[in-house]
Amino acid sequence: MLAPEIGSTNQDVITTEQETSSIADRPKTTNERAPLISKIHIFKSISTFFGTNRSQDLTHDGYIEFGVNTVSSGRTLGTFAGVFSPVALSMFSALLFLRVGFIVGNAGLLVTLLQFIIAYSILLFTVASVCAVSTNGAVEGGGAYFMISRTLGPEFGGSIGTLFFLANIVSSALYITGCTEGLVENFGPSGYLVKGALPDGQWWRFLYCSLLNFLSLLVCLIGATMFAKTSVVILASVCICLLSAIISFSIEDPKEIPIPDANKVVQNETYHVFGNYTGFTVHTLQNNLYPKYGKDYTSNGDFVTFATVFGVLFSGVTGIMAGANMSGELRNPARNIPRGTLSAVGFTFICYLLLSFLTASTCTRFLLQNNFLFMMPINVWPPFITIGIITATFSASLSNLIGSSRILEALAKDNVFGFLLDFVVCGTWKGNPIAAVFSSWLLVQMMMLIGSLNTIAQINSVLFLLSYLATNLACLGLEIASAPNFRPSFKYFTWHTAFIGLLGTLVMMFVINIIYASFSIVLCLLLVVLLHLFSPSKTANWGSISQALIFHQVRKYLLLLDSRKDHVKFWRPQILLMVGNPRSCCPLIQFVNDLKKSGLYILGHVKVGNMSDFVIDPTLDEYTHWLTLIDHLKVKAFVELTVSQSVREGLQHMIRMSGLGAMKPNTIVLGFFDDEVPVDFFQKLVVNDESQAGVRLIINDELQAEVRSVANNELQAEVRSQTMNYRLRSSSIEYIDVWPINLFQPDDNDPFDTTSLFMLQLACILKMLPGWKDLQLRVFLCESDMDNSVPSQTPANRLRLQNLLQQLRISASIQQASA
Repeated sequence: MLAPEIGSTNQDVITTEQETSSIADRPKTTNERAPLISKIHIFKSISTFFGTNRSQDLTHDGYIEFGVNTVSSGRTLGTFAGVFSPVALSMFSALLFLRVGFIVGNAGLLVTLLQFIIAYSILLFTVASVCAVSTNGAVEGGGAYFMISRTLGPEFGGSIGTLFFLANIVSSALYITGCTEGLVENFGPSGYLVKGALPDGQWWRFLYCSLLNFLSLLVCLIGATMFAKTSVVILASVCICLLSAIISFSIEDPKEIPIPDANKVVQNETYHVFGNYTGFTVHTLQNNLYPKYGKDYTSNGDFVTFATVFGVLFSGVTGIMAGANMSGELRNPARNIPRGTLSAVGFTFICYLLLSFLTASTCTRFLLQNNFLFMMPINVWPPFITIGIITATFSASLSNLIGSSRILEALAKDNVFGFLLDFVVCGTWKGNPIAAVFSSWLLVQMMMLIGSLNTIAQINSVLFLLSYLATNLACLGLEIASAPNFRPSFKYFTWHTAFIGLLGTLVMMFVINIIYASFSIVLCLLLVVLLHLFSPSKTANWGSISQALIFHQVRKYLLLLDSRKDHVKFWRPQILLMVGNPRSCCPLIQFVNDLKKSGLYILGHVKVGNMSDFVIDPTLDEYTHWLTLIDHLKVKAFVELTVSQSVREGLQHMIRMSGLGAMKPNTIVLGFFDDEVPVDFFQKLVVNDESQAGVRLIINDELQAEVRSVANNELQAEVRSQTMNYRLRSSSIEYIDVWPINLFQPDDNDPFDTTSLFMLQLACILKMLPGWKDLQLRVFLCESDMDNSVPSQTPANRLRLQNLLQQLRISASIQQASA
């Protein structure tokens, strides 16, 4: 039904002051902060060198675009303690003292250097993306998960956050396994420090891993903050141990190094095998230049490949997110994260290259392949290596356990998995997520059943590569979408770095292990679909990059759509339906939706009035309610609202201004005006003013200023019911009738003019739909008997119409009707 000339069928009282005050009175929500480190004053001079004496605070919303920053007393960490130390510790981890020999002994020095360059190139490009996001406003607590989820949206962010949580779990199990290996090699049956102090065996090692994991659990429950405060001291001890190893390579004389008893590949009970430490010799360096893959004695003698070596190598350098995870505690995240992360990456890269060169120049390949703890007997004081192994691996494991529990808590607070993680939110005591810690600890315990460090390392590498891929994808998407608010102050980021990082991570995932990579991607996509369908957080207003990309693509293709190239063969109806009262036009809206045939469909409404009488545009508040109506009716339509002094004038404006580019209406539909009383299709709904999850719909002329809150489920049920009733009322009708008549100037040629052809086209479109295809199409040929002196043209017109229908491939019967 067309809106009347006077007034409007859906006027609302526009209130601005109350809405403004209600918005101001809403409580502000703050993002999670994980205060793992606070008030560290160690190494202040070094920290000052990195430029951390300045402080800049941030808003509590986790994202800054415009506004004045205020000082936050909770942010106490600088670049060195907050970023450099945790990143360097995580990148040293188990690789530094336990697997450098494995890598060089199998891949050779040249391939080892190549693998380090590949790994650090991927890390460098990913660091550029992390720095871009961290300098663009995502500076609150939550780290990498927060950055990804708030950029990619709930579905992608939740799935990647879940995989990042699993990556931390696997990483924690990896480092505990490495710590256990170091303990057994030092205190086991063939221990370098104490022989026979610890029995060896598969289940004995699992017991040691369980005890270390339990110790990590206790630290997380009791002293996580105290442990974090000592991160700088732990890094200093690891660096001292590393320095002792470097010095030992230079001053130690050649010697024989025993092969551990756990190596069943070359070791036997009758003859004890030894490897050779030769000191610096050109011959040893030449023998270790090129790859010669052997067997991994820690994985039941499995053959080693390039992918195996790279998987182990990359698992040791996956700690670049450790600094970003501390974003909620940094004084100036936009400055601390880039400086600290890049400095740590450069520092660890130099250390690994130097250690690889020294190893290849002094140790035989047999020793490197069969004794992963070869640095122990070479060192000037062997306990240095033991201390380095235990501190590096245990601290990295504990850091990952803490990080995984915080990610799980963030997923629970964001309501990504709904009631499944309610126990995590409820299980928090004094800011410590006890339930999340226990859950993470249990998963780490299960992961340690794998046993082999090298196998766990490949899984760990694939999961972290997928997380890095998501980070690069997020930044690349923002660059492609040309989002105006994506203005990172990190000047070394471009879309090229994001693309190279994304491509590198994707390729190396499949190089490491095709099965693990495929399973991870499938799991990620499955999580995306499930979260999109069922996650309560899918409606979260985080800002999804998909909307920015859709806008970018739609604008590009709209520019390519040229109205000058339109052709009748590809004509389709693009309909503007004028709606007065939406509550009484539900059947009409559904019917026109069936007619559009994938064309443009616009619901137009004119609000009668003068713009000067309103403080703000009155259509702004109503627009969202019309969109809600479209969602519940499940029609594919746009909405156009306007304010005009009359409906006629507003209709003229809307006909000329609605649409965009070549997508403009070519068909205008008005409701048929009759004397019947309009039916309110929602009048049977139960009104529940206390519902907070409802929608607001315009009622009718008598209650045009009243707004009701209607429960979503009831609204959907009623809409389906009314729509079904509308169609069932026509279930007894067998025909679709077309009357090709010009009502203003009837003529015998009416069935053959453009208007009649247009009506036949609409009838064919309607008959294509499942709800209408069973009806028969009838075309009524009207005979004019106003002038009896003129012979009737009906037989000729009938034959002419039959030929026309046959040419147009329209299956219809012709019925004759007298005027």
